[in-house]
Amino acid sequence: MPYVNIKITKEGVTKEQKDELIRRATQMLVDVLNKNPETTVVVIDEVDTDNWGIGGIAVTERRKMKK
Repeated sequence: MPYVNIKITKEGVTKEQKDELIRRATQMLVDVLNKNPETTVVVIDEVDTDNWGIGGIAVTERRKMKK
């Protein structure tokens, strides 16, 4: 049973976009590894930008610096 965990920052991703991520991740496992889509699990975790850091700086702060 394949399990895919997609982590993204919580920044207004729509239900439709999430549905597409789930569909495509599942299809990729079908195409590449011949996995059964009925037993493929895809989980999307949305992480607040205060809880996601790059280069020692939270994404929230990095975004403020770019403005």
